[in-house]
Amino acid sequence: MTEIVTAGILVIGDEILSGRTKDKNIGFIAEYLTNIGIDLKEVRVVSDDEPDIVAALNALRKRYTYVFTTGGIGPTHDDITADAVAKAFGVKIDHHPEVVARFQERFGDDLNEARLRMARIPDGADLIQSATILAPGFKIDNVIVMAGVPSIMQAMMDIVSPKLKSGLRMLSDTVKANAREGDVGGPLRDIAKAHPDTIIGSYPFMDEQGKPNTNLVVRSRDQDKLNAAMEAVKAMLATINAPK
Repeated sequence: MTEIVTAGILVIGDEILSGRTKDKNIGFIAEYLTNIGIDLKEVRVVSDDEPDIVAALNALRKRYTYVFTTGGIGPTHDDITADAVAKAFGVKIDHHPEVVARFQERFGDDLNEARLRMARIPDGADLIQSATILAPGFKIDNVIVMAGVPSIMQAMMDIVSPKLKSGLRMLSDTVKANAREGDVGGPLRDIAKAHPDTIIGSYPFMDEQGKPNTNLVVRSRDQDKLNAAMEAVKAMLATINAPK
């Protein structure tokens, strides 16, 4: 059987928890991982507090194949992600000579202590960088540490993804129920029990006429099992929506 590859996301930053900054990274990473066959299982958001970051990171990295972190690798005093990652792994952290050289070329006399903070990398980590990324992320063991700025984070995902192992991609199919969620809840539960190798979800919305409606989504790694469950869903809908 193909191995199931899993992931967790750790979002780091007081600005996210305060609502000052609206997260734009979780959805992108979730869709990205789904498309390459990695199941996102959990997302945590923690403040810029080293013990909290260490505790959350250690919990996630033991539970999942990969952990993706975003935020906290900038030049300010509260950018402590790299230090927290080093502490979680029990390794030293210091200025990476390759990054320092890049910064010296880029900043010259303007290379100050704050900018040099972004060159501090835990021992044993591999850099995630390119010509268009000034301050690198890094990967250490199964933890991928990325920037919080969406455009930079997305570039880092493109760099690191070819090096990740992936599993069998989750397939999905969707049908509009033309019924309220409460109308399909019972029959849908029976279908889910009859098709244990699928995941079936219902997602209510207001349709174009302003009436309550529901999208039904069936997911599976096996196309035949997906098709069988979807056929059962459509047959159920035909019965529910038949003229009385």
